[in-house]
Amino acid sequence: MMKSNNKRPFLIVTNESPKVNINSALQELIEGNERYSSGKCIHPNQSAKHRIKVAETPHPFAIILSCSDSRVPPEIIFDCGIGDLFVIRVAGNILNSEITGSIEYAVEYFGTKLIVVMGHKRCGAVLAAIQGGEFKGNIKSLVDVIQPAVEKARGETGDIVENAVNKNIEITVEGLKLSSPILKQGVLQGNLNIIGAYYDIDNGYVTFFK
Repeated sequence: MMKSNNKRPFLIVTNESPKVNINSALQELIEGNERYSSGKCIHPNQSAKHRIKVAETPHPFAIILSCSDSRVPPEIIFDCGIGDLFVIRVAGNILNSEITGSIEYAVEYFGTKLIVVMGHKRCGAVLAAIQGGEFKGNIKSLVDVIQPAVEKARGETGDIVENAVNKNIEITVEGLKLSSPILKQGVLQGNLNIIGAYYDIDNGYVTFFK
């Protein structure tokens, strides 16, 4: 394989704005999910022409931090195409410095103004945190991050798994708002919105938290 001599910067800095603002970005997600959950997907922005268009300068209109569960693919759930979403997936939609940095990157260099933390029904990572026990390898470190949500959910009525999923979403949203000066400043200035969402894997519907 031949190596290219063209050196490209990792950060793509442009002066253009994403195609939608905070409010219309959320509406795009809502409408896309309505199409998906009702079986009326239009599969936008998936042509070869569009692929070429965004190859040099992507402008994702929303950042999605979601679980890496195979049943939870954001681009499909929101009926989006190439370059529409900046997606970070990790079991239990948890936070660490690398994930936060990835989100900051999209905000700083793509100008994306909406961040959605999306948990889902019957999340296996949350269930593991509830059940406890011995975990091999690095699984324990993952489960440990979810434990605060589990402890908050234990005193509530209803299904503990679903309660813990929702608490975990809330904790991650608050973590993004408080742990990152870049994101915190964006929220305070009204240039950025960080919200939670819950995906029902049975009916395909996403509920956004207010």
